[in-house]
Amino acid sequence: MVKRCAWATHDPQMTEYHDKEWGTPIHDDQLLFEFLILEGAQAGLSWSTILRKRENFRRAFDSFDYNKIAKYSEQKIEELMNNEGIIRNRLKIEAVIANAKVFLQVQKEFGSFDKYIWKFVNYKTLDNKFKEPSELPSKTNQSEQMSKDLKKRGFKFIGPTICYAFMQAVGMVNDHVKDCFRYDEINKIA
Repeated sequence: MVKRCAWATHDPQMTEYHDKEWGTPIHDDQLLFEFLILEGAQAGLSWSTILRKRENFRRAFDSFDYNKIAKYSEQKIEELMNNEGIIRNRLKIEAVIANAKVFLQVQKEFGSFDKYIWKFVNYKTLDNKFKEPSELPSKTNQSEQMSKDLKKRGFKFIGPTICYAFMQAVGMVNDHVKDCFRYDEINKIA
């Protein structure tokens, strides 16, 4: 029997996400932007809710093309507010647009968002070596520093807890518990 992190054992969609994505180091700006937006959309909700709506988000937000999103008009915001397939929260929708604009500024300044965001972990995955799910923090010094810097640049819906969830999702930290089959896989990739 395959050992997994406990949170991924009760829902087939969460299991697939855990087994194929969560914690895998990502260096592609498009995918980093997608996770940044999805983690922000999650604020106050469960990840399973966001995961169920992920394809709807992709369709609604032009496959997370930040170049297009940065140019969204008020008409597009209204269209998104009427889209039942996504989280219809005006502040969150407006944050996606604001974040796309700032994302482009960060790319211009650093050459890529990847170069900017991975500096918070010195460009390598942090191996936390947790044995129990209860050891996983909701935020860390790195996620607090990241949140502070992102907010200073103008990003929205990007508190330290959201930043830490982002770090977990994109493989900046390996938070698979040590007896999970993905723990060693991630360390080999990282």
